[in-house]
Amino acid sequence: MKIAMVGSGYVGLVSGACFADFGHDVVCIDKDEAKIARLDQGIMPIYEPGLAELVASNVKGGRLSFSTDLAASIDGAQAIFIAVGTPSRRGDGHADLSYVYAVAKELSEHLTGPAVIVTKSTVPVGTGDEVERIIADSGTSVQFAVVSNPEFLREGAAIGDFKRPDRIVLGTEDEWAQGVMKEVYRPLFLNKAPILFTSRRSSELIKYAANAFLATKITFINEMADLCEKVGADVQDVSRGIGLDGRIGSKFLHAGPGYGGSCFPKDTLALLKTAEDYNSPVRLVEAVVKVNDSRKRAMGRKVIEALGGEARGKRVALLGLTFKPNTDDMRDAPSIAVVQTLLDAGAQVVAYDPEGLEAAAAILPGVTMVENTYDAIEGADAVVLVTEWDAFRALDFNRVKRLVKAPVIVDLRNVYDPAELRAAGFAYTSVGRP
Repeated sequence: MKIAMVGSGYVGLVSGACFADFGHDVVCIDKDEAKIARLDQGIMPIYEPGLAELVASNVKGGRLSFSTDLAASIDGAQAIFIAVGTPSRRGDGHADLSYVYAVAKELSEHLTGPAVIVTKSTVPVGTGDEVERIIADSGTSVQFAVVSNPEFLREGAAIGDFKRPDRIVLGTEDEWAQGVMKEVYRPLFLNKAPILFTSRRSSELIKYAANAFLATKITFINEMADLCEKVGADVQDVSRGIGLDGRIGSKFLHAGPGYGGSCFPKDTLALLKTAEDYNSPVRLVEAVVKVNDSRKRAMGRKVIEALGGEARGKRVALLGLTFKPNTDDMRDAPSIAVVQTLLDAGAQVVAYDPEGLEAAAAILPGVTMVENTYDAIEGADAVVLVTEWDAFRALDFNRVKRLVKAPVIVDLRNVYDPAELRAAGFAYTSVGRP
């Protein structure tokens, strides 16, 4: 089957490469000529483990190509995916759907044969209806249907998530469209991946509800961590104790500096705006957003407290800047608020991240970026673990102690053993542990 993927960013590129790996003929389309030129040279626009190799093998196999020409690329495609960005709209928090609707308008002008239009972008309830209206109002006589197919890819593990999904959600009640989508996902269907057909609006809401629920779990355990610090309990014990309950589960119950990234912050905001539009407030999600925003700054204050309450003139080494490991994504990363809090307090911030330095440098101009862990640590008054990259899990603490100005470690991810660090002579602070 020929598949066209409009948008060659994170979702579009990963999805397109995986569909090609299933044996489909896939063309990834983007208006950014420089991005397409780099992809043609095998240069990825994002860091995702295994993606460069997957793209290369499928390009070599003739199943994957890249183009800036939408009209030519969708000719003969039975499934056309819309995978463009839907960032928070500046000023009001609504999802910016201008890119989605622009693609719909362009598709309406160039459809030449029957095609299922699939919204892979994360979109609010009712977006599919508008996409359908835009295409129908163009007066096209070509058969088409609009399907919602939200993605559930974790950055850093996206290829595995695509090929071994918990579920595939397809929002359509059109029998012809269902048939096309079954063929698109046939390789996964044969592997017994659960495929859930719903109404289009239900599918659109499933994505937002899932992300809001996961954001709620993260925020809940972070608040429990604060309580643990006050009462002398250990949040890791609390997390294990509740996570072993099958009704709760252990995932997303790891205390830390708050959630960030490309999905949770913008999707929780978009859900709030949808709820406002329909006069059906989701107050729990409102609280989650507020608590998470304040938590990131609170982590900066935790570092200042570890410095003895005064950060002015102190050198603080940050290990990790991206919102999570195995990605170069800095969108809404907790490190941004931590850095700003430290800079506001007069600290000198030095940082290292295995993949995120280039992206971080563009948004954190006041930070000195260095090329390895120990360059960041040298001369530091405090070492702060912000992102739990594997490269930081087995530090040589004897070397660390020789390099630092003061033996202070603030572990915002609870990676290290408190007894071991204190026995080594470090003043050690973690999250939610006595």
